[in-house]
Amino acid sequence: MIYQFRSKAGPDVIMLADLSQRIFDILGRPLESRGILTTEQLPSLIHILETAILKDLEDRAKTNAAEEPGSTKPKLADRLGQRAYPFLELMKQANSMGEPVMWGV
Repeated sequence: MIYQFRSKAGPDVIMLADLSQRIFDILGRPLESRGILTTEQLPSLIHILETAILKDLEDRAKTNAAEEPGSTKPKLADRLGQRAYPFLELMKQANSMGEPVMWGV
């Protein structure tokens, strides 16, 4: 399934279900076929996602430092920060303009 997140504050963000579910699990919210992130919720959700991205970077740095030579490294495409960046930016733009983020409508 594909989710299209919209806000009057910025361009639409389209994500596959696996990434959308991963982000919503981090945010502690159920991912439904339609919904809204209100302007009141956005500041705390932005903080939660940014914290998770920083934790992911720290975990990767620790893993890379502890790796044995010749072992395979994690795929760059799996980095949370890289994959979640468009959605995070949409939330930040919506927050700065006082607009909600919606999907499925």
